[in-house]
Amino acid sequence: MFTGIVEELGEVTAVENLGDSSRFRLRGPVVTEGARHGDSIAVNGVCLTVVEHEGDEFTADVMAETLERSSLGALAVGSRVNLERPTAVGARLGGHIVQGHVDGTGTVLARTPSENWEIVKVALPAGLSRYVVEKGSVTVDGISLTVVEAGPDYFTVSLIPTTLALTTLGLKQPGDPVNLEVDIVAKYVERLLANGATR
Repeated sequence: MFTGIVEELGEVTAVENLGDSSRFRLRGPVVTEGARHGDSIAVNGVCLTVVEHEGDEFTADVMAETLERSSLGALAVGSRVNLERPTAVGARLGGHIVQGHVDGTGTVLARTPSENWEIVKVALPAGLSRYVVEKGSVTVDGISLTVVEAGPDYFTVSLIPTTLALTTLGLKQPGDPVNLEVDIVAKYVERLLANGATR
């Protein structure tokens, strides 16, 4: 489990196409400190497993399902990525509960700068808008954010200077894809109600 508080802006150093999957090598001095084979690291909000670890780099395999559901397939050598290690039991939950299981990809529609922050508008894929509510939580490229406005097929978030400087959202431009994970609590509530839960 993650919290959506990005620990560092890492970089893709190698991409190997394996046909129905890919292997990525990524640099991240913070998240690789103490990393072991089998550990989880979120890459742009996608929970990946460390296959190899050497120095400040780690390697992870990405299956076809993940490549199709997320924007990881668009990564290339030199791409910057948001990195986060799983939260430790007993640690502060700085963002919200993030699984690292991407629900789909959205597209940056617009950026509206202000003096001290920036509003970013993101298109929502069909089927996800019902889980996004005003002042609720949403994960964008692994970043826990508060929804400012929830439209029928889009939402907006307000980014502080720290988020702009230390995550990929400072680099994304209109037309760029972003990984989205909606609040897991909303999905569980919907499933329970659909199955006739009354209490």
